[in-house]
Amino acid sequence: MKFTVLIENTACREDLTAEHGLSLYLEAGGQRILFDAGQSGAFADNAQKLGIDLSQVDLCILSHGHYDHGGGLKRFLELNDHAKVYVSRHAFGDYYNAEDKFIGLDWELLNDDRITFVGDNLTLSDALSLHTCPNFPQPYFTDAYGLQAKRKGQLAPDDFRHEMYLLIREGERRIIVSGCSHRGVMNIKTWFAPDVFIGGFHLMKVDPEQDAVRLKFTAKELLVKDTVYYTGHCTGEKQYEALKAHMGDQLHALRTGASFEV
Repeated sequence: MKFTVLIENTACREDLTAEHGLSLYLEAGGQRILFDAGQSGAFADNAQKLGIDLSQVDLCILSHGHYDHGGGLKRFLELNDHAKVYVSRHAFGDYYNAEDKFIGLDWELLNDDRITFVGDNLTLSDALSLHTCPNFPQPYFTDAYGLQAKRKGQLAPDDFRHEMYLLIREGERRIIVSGCSHRGVMNIKTWFAPDVFIGGFHLMKVDPEQDAVRLKFTAKELLVKDTVYYTGHCTGEKQYEALKAHMGDQLHALRTGASFEV
């Protein structure tokens, strides 16, 4: 199973664009999958340079309803004329950052008949399924870090009900792909017990010096099972280095242009 990072905050090649966002291309379960679409169309330009034909993608998945994961969706729909786009039924919500700036998806895309809404779970095939985990317990505390959702005209801390995860089964192996893991990477790890975890940890607001104990605790909890992690984007560069010091070869960085097999 091969993954290619189409866009991320950093790049491993000078000819590729990096931006605050995430987009992955993967081939799994006999399907060609686009997982997230960055904040602009730059992921598609990178894909072309990497020899990936987005017109041949079979399905697209948006992990949640924020612009830095779905801002490039319009570009994808222009390049690909058949792939369904799977999103949580809450993905096109009214979402804001700590400065009350709208950070949601383009509502005009709701008019595209390829948008497919997912409830609690959706089985795509024997190997692929989507999960929103709406009522799963969250034994580990998570912080919204100022991210908000407007419901009934009022802003409140986002509960990230719009977040969705891709579970890939390959024999006895379980691979989880997550966008930002807003509901807590340790919680998601507990829910799915994956052999491989790919996605952001949303720790970029955690001070690596003042909160060093918290990062060490996070690393310790993630190491309970022999899971291998690939992370970037909202994890934060300094936070990644702090985790790497404890996690060693069980933690790897996502970079625009990188490809890896799991």
